[in-house]
Amino acid sequence: MMEQIITQASSYAAQIDNVIHLIAAIVGVWLAVAFYVFFSFIFKYTRKRHPKAAYITGETHEDGKWVHRAHFVVIACDVVILVFAAMAWHHVKQQLPPAEATIRIVGQQWAWKFTDPGLDNQLDTVDDINTIDELHVKVNTVYHFKLEAKDVLHSFSVPVFRLKQDAIPGRVITGWFKPTKTGEYDIQCAEMCGIGHGVMAAKIVVETPEAHAAWLEQHKSQNITQNIKTKNLKKLAINK
Repeated sequence: MMEQIITQASSYAAQIDNVIHLIAAIVGVWLAVAFYVFFSFIFKYTRKRHPKAAYITGETHEDGKWVHRAHFVVIACDVVILVFAAMAWHHVKQQLPPAEATIRIVGQQWAWKFTDPGLDNQLDTVDDINTIDELHVKVNTVYHFKLEAKDVLHSFSVPVFRLKQDAIPGRVITGWFKPTKTGEYDIQCAEMCGIGHGVMAAKIVVETPEAHAAWLEQHKSQNITQNIKTKNLKKLAINK
């Protein structure tokens, strides 16, 4: 059902959608029961049929059993939801699969900066590729990301991945995703981060291996030159 509203484009998107479907189904059943009881009582206990209302304190076992029985069923439903939610949480947040590539993501007012490891697949080397508000990744590849915030709280959100992770200043948070569908999708900041929060949008481009290799090759020489210049400038500043 969620797939009809928004595309599933990561390996764990379906599992998270299933938790949402489960919650919607359970809550929907109880909503239907509540409406049925509510309107049944309205039509059954009209003033015409029951001109004098009975005063019920609910202290007797006979009066209270209907509340207690429903209460136990609701608790059982809560336990079912918690079990499935905990399984999804453990899979997404605590069970990181081995990384095939690692990227760096930095949120700042009001843009996203991405660092791709380049052709050597190693971060913090001269062939790193830095981009602003545009992240290129390869389909069916497990990515780890190192998420940072440069100034205030941000939240890295990719709706089609069902991914949302807060970025906290002073911390590097590791997460993962595995894109499963090529295309261009939205990235958003899901944490109010200042006056420009509404324009802090970016995009993620999920490419085939061939297209991604071509993108890496295209940016290789340009970024190597830029990174060398940046390192030389830093050395000059330190020497001064």
